[in-house]
Amino acid sequence: MPSARAWDAVRLAVVAPAEAEKRRKSNEQNERAIVVRYVCERNHRPVEHGELTYDLSRAHWLQRHDDPRVQKMAECFLESYTQKRI
Repeated sequence: MPSARAWDAVRLAVVAPAEAEKRRKSNEQNERAIVVRYVCERNHRPVEHGELTYDLSRAHWLQRHDDPRVQKMAECFLESYTQKRI
């Protein structure tokens, strides 16, 4: 691994459906969305974190990550998640 890097691990998780439903209602969105939380880590410590939102009804990311590598990881993670759960 290159020594000059912002992070060396990315963790991804889907927000619990009940919490995602609360968020949708509070934002007054009608989309059927999945919220993916991410944490970028360096030396086992958080460096960056946030949420990415995917609209299932339109098959479209509503909120993407600026780094294409993290975005691609989120896309692969979500594809695996939806195949198992939805």
